[in-house]
Amino acid sequence: MAERLERTGIIIRCIGGLYGVRLLPLSAEDALCLCRARGVFRHEKIAPLPGDTVRISPTGVPPSADPSRDAAYTIDEILPRTHALVRPPLANLSHLAVVIPAARPAPDLTTADKLLIAAEARGIAPLVVITKRDLDPDGAEHLLDAYRQAGFPAFAAAADAPDLLDTLRAYIFSLDAGEKPVVAAFAGVSGAGKSTLLSRLFPTLSLKTGEVSRRAERGRQTTRHVELYMVSDGARACLIADTPGFSLLDLTRDTALDPGQLASCFREFSPYLGKCRYTKCTHTREEGCAILEAARTGALPASRCASYAAIFDECKKIPEWKRKQEAAHGEGNIPRSAR
Repeated sequence: MAERLERTGIIIRCIGGLYGVRLLPLSAEDALCLCRARGVFRHEKIAPLPGDTVRISPTGVPPSADPSRDAAYTIDEILPRTHALVRPPLANLSHLAVVIPAARPAPDLTTADKLLIAAEARGIAPLVVITKRDLDPDGAEHLLDAYRQAGFPAFAAAADAPDLLDTLRAYIFSLDAGEKPVVAAFAGVSGAGKSTLLSRLFPTLSLKTGEVSRRAERGRQTTRHVELYMVSDGARACLIADTPGFSLLDLTRDTALDPGQLASCFREFSPYLGKCRYTKCTHTREEGCAILEAARTGALPASRCASYAAIFDECKKIPEWKRKQEAAHGEGNIPRSAR
């Protein structure tokens, strides 16, 4: 039997059943491999995602007259995922940058904090980027202080401050994901300025950007699919994802949290847990709550406590059977060998 010429790479985009795979280790000199997935994935109800590490082999089929539609390789195996997000649909992220606009649209901190929860629940290292600082400098500084106080790496970005972009760019290239390449996503509500931010950080990407609707103060979505882009500072390379904007994140599908577990997802709450007057304190309205007292004195960011209370109320409305169902769904996202 002839030897199978397998190679290993990372899926960087999935469009119309055609997958773009960049070979490992990352190199700007390697051409993109176009692949089709084996039918076994469909039978096992597994959808390959951007960020998946895969093994591929040549199809051996001669190219057609339209090279853009040719798949010279077949995806034979999806290696085990460490995690997968439903929205944005990405696998094996090492870092998630949560992008929050200082203005236009007004910052939606509850959605931002849901993203942070979804990241930390899967072991994805989060960071916070406040965009449009030039539109509301004071508001941007307030947000930076709140998230830094909560223990997150937080950065600002503005059209009139290239030095801020230099600081963020240097931080991105300092990230470490161990033996694997850094795979980072920039996510947030529509109109937060994700594509604009990425285009300024990495001008060679040439991403599309859009304006914000004046009527609803909500962004017109400019990113139609998720794609990973390789960027390099000459010494290190990493994969950066631009993700479709959204206004809501399905917390049940991304975390399947019990309300009683939610407080442990807010890292800055840790020193106060177990110190409330009541053992079963929900940290939303009880007297003698150590977390609420810390927020009152300024030891905890009031905005994060408000987000916690809003998300807690949402979690309470989710039936226990549905949480268990979604938790099982999440475990089912870990693919078996498809050889």
